[in-house]
Amino acid sequence: MSALPVLPVILPLKVAAITLWFRNAPDKQHRISLAGSFLHLGVCAMLFIRVVQGGIQTMQVGKWPAPFGITLIADHLSVIMVMVTAVLGFAVILYSRAEIGSRMLKSGYHTLMNILLAGVCGAFLTGDLFNLYVWFEVMLMASFGLLVLGREKQQFDGGVKYVMINLFSTLLFISGIGLLYGLTGTLNMADLHLAVQEVQNPAVLTATAAIFMTAFGIKAGIFPLFFWLPVSYHTPPVAISAILAGLLTKVGVYAMIRLFSLVFIFNISYTHGLLLISAVVTMLTGVLGAAAYNEFRRILSFHIISQVGYMILGLALFTPLALAGAVFYILHHMIVKANLFLISGLAERVSGSFELGKLGGLYRSNWFVALLFFIPAFSLAGFPPLSGFWAKLVLVRASLEIQAYGAAAAAVIVGLLTTYSMTKIWGEAFWKPRPPDSDNFDVEKKHPDIWMLLPISMLAGLTLIIGLVPAPFLAVAEQAAHELTHPEIYVNAVLGGK
Repeated sequence: MSALPVLPVILPLKVAAITLWFRNAPDKQHRISLAGSFLHLGVCAMLFIRVVQGGIQTMQVGKWPAPFGITLIADHLSVIMVMVTAVLGFAVILYSRAEIGSRMLKSGYHTLMNILLAGVCGAFLTGDLFNLYVWFEVMLMASFGLLVLGREKQQFDGGVKYVMINLFSTLLFISGIGLLYGLTGTLNMADLHLAVQEVQNPAVLTATAAIFMTAFGIKAGIFPLFFWLPVSYHTPPVAISAILAGLLTKVGVYAMIRLFSLVFIFNISYTHGLLLISAVVTMLTGVLGAAAYNEFRRILSFHIISQVGYMILGLALFTPLALAGAVFYILHHMIVKANLFLISGLAERVSGSFELGKLGGLYRSNWFVALLFFIPAFSLAGFPPLSGFWAKLVLVRASLEIQAYGAAAAAVIVGLLTTYSMTKIWGEAFWKPRPPDSDNFDVEKKHPDIWMLLPISMLAGLTLIIGLVPAPFLAVAEQAAHELTHPEIYVNAVLGGK
């Protein structure tokens, strides 16, 4: 048994404690947090390599055997999620050097950021539902603290809406846990796979599945449960928006994929049929919402919703190719979406506003910033050969293979509408001349900060690599899909062939 699966959780918690100790020394806080995030990235890379080369890694905390103790498990799906989390954590903490001031640092920015990273990694690596609930609560507390850290009225307004709806999701989650435990007598997810097959009341089990679908749907931001997202993600500093956009909804998507490929697979025509309808409507409503706005971060927030629809589409189709597409899409989207939020902050830094009507001329004054926007923006839209093209192509092909023509058409239409939104941002912020009455902000004299350019360039480079050399990333996604469609692999890794 290796202790490696626990390190992505323990390390950020230790860094959080150290930064709290140095809460009155902002420079030390940043150096400690940056070093910790780099070390966290290295630990997650080691775990990723171990899983890819040696298969699923498990750890029984306190040496209590499963299903009685706390299980940590790193399979291909969870290790992909943990790896990208570490990448985004390092990029955002690097970016924070240029944006987060000493007042927010003294208020606990780095402490909350590292607690958030620990909670996200814990949710990806846990092997039982109760600890998934615990890590969800850790994430909720840290993310709410980050949302209101600036202590501005707009942030409190968005933060309160965010936490209230997520508390409702938590109530549903814990209710579902109670029902499922009452039906099966276990909360270990591998053991649940076996236990649900013995349940004598399938109607109650289906109702329980609907409760979990709703709880995770709120956290993922699927239709009609996404209304909390676009009112909160545009309010905090950009570094916070970026990490929340890159991670939080994907934890909900991950939880849904895990449970509806391992536990709730007894009535696929009903549960996954509901997911298919929700996925298509989520894609359409999200992209139409984005088309209606002219504020940089609000547009990006609505596109989180539409892109989550693609991920749920892969789960709903529930074929090996579709699941591989969903995993690849999550990998691509986490990087691209976080980077677009970081770029919005860079555009605001050099132009003075997030409102597209007040922006302009960025291509002429900062051509490198324009290039950095172009890569993730048109990857999100699905332009070849960028990473989003391959992700959408796999999902469209998977839809066509099982004759889900409506889903395939929706995926293509949403891709075209996403192109419209990205083109609108490009035309307004980068291509058109700067409006003469835009607050007298001299764009020619404002230059990008190196601490902003470094992480954005790193994430843009990753997007290019995934797009130009997709084969190894698709291979890992296909292995994750193989494990998801053969749950006995997961069960045997945890229970030892029980």
